[in-house]
Amino acid sequence: MPDDMARPLIRERAGGSRHLEASMMTPSTLLIGILGTGDFSRSLARRLVASGYQVVVGSRTPARFTALFPEEAEVTSQMEAANQADLLFVAVYPEHHSTLVHLKPALAGKTLVDVSNGLQIKQEGPSNAQQLADLFPESYVVKGFNTISAWTLQAGPRDGSRQVFLCSDDQNAKSSVMQLCRRMGFIPVDMGLLSSSLEIENLPLYLFPSWRTPIICALALFVFFYLYNSVRDVLHPYVTAKKNNLYKLPIEIVNITFPCVALVMLSLVYLPGLIAAFLQLWWGTKYNRFPNWLDHWLIQRKQFGLCSFLCAVLHAIYSLCLPMRKSARFQLINKAYEQVNAGHPDSWVGEEVWRMELYLSVGIMALGLLSLLAVTSLPSVANTVNWREFTFVQSTLGYCALSMATLHTLIFGWNRTFLSAQYYFYMPPTFLLVLILPLAVLLGRVALFLPCVGHRLGQIRRGWEKSRHIRFILPDDDCRNGLENVSNV
Repeated sequence: MPDDMARPLIRERAGGSRHLEASMMTPSTLLIGILGTGDFSRSLARRLVASGYQVVVGSRTPARFTALFPEEAEVTSQMEAANQADLLFVAVYPEHHSTLVHLKPALAGKTLVDVSNGLQIKQEGPSNAQQLADLFPESYVVKGFNTISAWTLQAGPRDGSRQVFLCSDDQNAKSSVMQLCRRMGFIPVDMGLLSSSLEIENLPLYLFPSWRTPIICALALFVFFYLYNSVRDVLHPYVTAKKNNLYKLPIEIVNITFPCVALVMLSLVYLPGLIAAFLQLWWGTKYNRFPNWLDHWLIQRKQFGLCSFLCAVLHAIYSLCLPMRKSARFQLINKAYEQVNAGHPDSWVGEEVWRMELYLSVGIMALGLLSLLAVTSLPSVANTVNWREFTFVQSTLGYCALSMATLHTLIFGWNRTFLSAQYYFYMPPTFLLVLILPLAVLLGRVALFLPCVGHRLGQIRRGWEKSRHIRFILPDDDCRNGLENVSNV
């Protein structure tokens, strides 16, 4: 006679006991199934076998793919794999998920890991994982492993990203997959419910999303300054004196253009912070949301700075290569020959010597500070410093780098600003155009250092609000009108 007291008070859903039992199994007894025989399936099977799991692979033509998988992995039919496995990876293309519908009875109550990706970024659902969950409502769908490449699985997590993003509506299923991730050497990241699967599927499709605007901006600046310098240094001599300076295009014009882009891009790193500060002063509060364009700009300051650093390094390399050119050697020999013929063998000019010495010294200091900013922005370095140290490097030393780079350009210009011969085609020298933005940023920063401005900005960032302050101290309407007039003055 059966013992009624031994029966559970709450019945499990279909397959629920098996699902709980599978989640409690040890890796040596847990049988992992893989539906699909592509490159990802083969790499996944190798990694699972190396991690100590028993693996069964389901294929429509098992005999064809047996030799491609490890000997420890059993290659069989899809139905047999679905019946045997406790947890299955669905490694088939999303458009082929419907071909697995005949496995629905065998997959009921089991965990299905969807590793598929889309062909393009989706802004609205449903995701591939949600569609798979709709096809198999009695199974537990987990989204994951789609951000891991087949090469990373085959070579090991040390050669690629170790993070695996997971989401599911069933906590037990997600926990079992997280345990499997750790066993394979990866770091699981819980992304919540299955509704997050759309975000996870979009991750591999992004192509440097935070770099797009900085790179486009750097390329646009490069094209502008390159054309501007070409008109001044190549087209103008040809039009006025029929002098062919096309040889300057590959190196000399490029070398003049890179520092222009570097200085402007570095100014664009600190300009959005100034705009944000002045907006807070104008609003009298820090609780107003910035415009979307300013939010994106603030987020991408690191990328702007690294683009600036790249241009500065290329400028330094090009400058070191200038004396190696044949054209530079010919010009040096011709100038020496002309001086000897003119009876002026001593060509020493003290002012020019001092200008060049200061120009190079300040430029080296600017490049050194930029290098420090670039190194500190690396995650491995940033994680070793506290917030105050990071702010000191990125803000204080960053403004020092901007100041040095601006001074470097000012010394390059020297007194050329006041020479009418420098205005080819009535176009101002390039350094005058470049100096507009960095000087504006530095002057804006100096304005924030003024006691009246800095004190008010500090109050605002500590939570002070102009509207609340006025409202709390006003006793009546007449006093309110009078104090508003005083505050406006």
